[in-house]
Amino acid sequence: MNNQFPENFVWGAATASYQVEGAVREGGRAPSIWDAMCQTPGKIMNGDTGDVACDHYHRIEEDVKLMKDIGLTAYRFSIAWPRIQPDGQGEANPAGIAFYNRLIDCLLENGIQPWVTLYHWDLPLALQIEHDGWLNRDIVDRFSVYARICFENFGDRVKNWITLNEPWCSAVLGHGCGVHAPGRVSNTEPYIAAHHLILSHAKAVEIYRSEFSGQHGMIGLVNNCDYRYPLTESDADKAAAERSMEFFLAWFADPVWKGDYPAVMRERVGDRLPIFSDEERTMVLGSSDFFGLNHYTTMLASEPNEKPHDASVAGNGGIFDDQHVRLDVDPTWEQTHMGWSIVPEGCRELLKWIDARYGHPIIYITENGCALDEPDHDTGINDTARVDFHDRYLRECRNAIGQGVDLRGYFTWSLMDNFEWSFGYGRRFGLVRIDYETLERTPKLSARWYHDAIALNGESISLK
Repeated sequence: MNNQFPENFVWGAATASYQVEGAVREGGRAPSIWDAMCQTPGKIMNGDTGDVACDHYHRIEEDVKLMKDIGLTAYRFSIAWPRIQPDGQGEANPAGIAFYNRLIDCLLENGIQPWVTLYHWDLPLALQIEHDGWLNRDIVDRFSVYARICFENFGDRVKNWITLNEPWCSAVLGHGCGVHAPGRVSNTEPYIAAHHLILSHAKAVEIYRSEFSGQHGMIGLVNNCDYRYPLTESDADKAAAERSMEFFLAWFADPVWKGDYPAVMRERVGDRLPIFSDEERTMVLGSSDFFGLNHYTTMLASEPNEKPHDASVAGNGGIFDDQHVRLDVDPTWEQTHMGWSIVPEGCRELLKWIDARYGHPIIYITENGCALDEPDHDTGINDTARVDFHDRYLRECRNAIGQGVDLRGYFTWSLMDNFEWSFGYGRRFGLVRIDYETLERTPKLSARWYHDAIALNGESISLK
């Protein structure tokens, strides 16, 4: 039996601009909605901010050397929109262009392919204050201008583009329950923001394909999704599990792969769910060269007898009153420091679900990882639980490939410990430990393990 992954399998790690760059007032960068969120009392654990983060802005060469030492073949990072267009709509900022040129060139010089995300949540604050951000239909045109700037300046070397990272989070966490920027709470706004996010993605892809086809790259969308097992074998629980998946992943994937929102959402959300015009539907359908997936955990779904006590928007993969699903976890499942269950088999089943629903697409896992409680340096660098996590999840990825799924790459989250949004610096996901006082970088045991896995193209991944 060949234990290796397919030839040319992409082995990467990922970060996001606001989580690692720092230098929020340097190089012409203007504030983003996350800078504002961090200044809002009570929103971020310990009052942490991304002002310094990992100081990646000043440490490109050091960080790329770490990537090379790990053996990465690809590095997924995001461009900070307010570093490229400080107000979100004006001329390109030369200093911002220069920074990302340096990073891209350094990666290529070290044999690492850049995978660039255009939007990983740091919307220019001016667009939020002056134009209501993702709630304004004009954002579609503004995002397309920004995307064109990036294609023009970086597309000669960047061949792997991601338009949006986890638009579910932007819509639901940002506009439903308010735990992410811009911190709004509504049962209507998530659907409006989601609609404009999807149209913005599609418009950027249309521009890339029509104006930059000579760059010979690929472009796609990245969605996040947990897997849902039915709590029991009852028809009601099976239907609840499927409904939960549709309100979570199909909400954003169906328009791109099927041409419209899931029927169950049309039925349950009613006139709060926007309608695609014929022109928009044509633009959206087929607007992704691959299926990007961020996956972290699995839950048990059931038909609730009554509204559960914990009906939080965040916990239910959508708005509870609309999808009406109860979520639980198996008490025997291990938990990460985020409180997310470790269920590698769920990753395999999710890959198979995507493969079946969307007609056997090319899939890349663009994020997968675990936060561990690492209270001190020695505990942090001896992260045997993270090694076990990645080994088990990659084993199930290989099993999915063996069952016919066209999975072509895997990116760990994250390259390094970083600013973890509302948790501040209280959660560590990295292969590399960051000392937030000295900013010293120390590769963990998981970084050495990943190096060996990459060198053997996955042959070292367990067979258990």
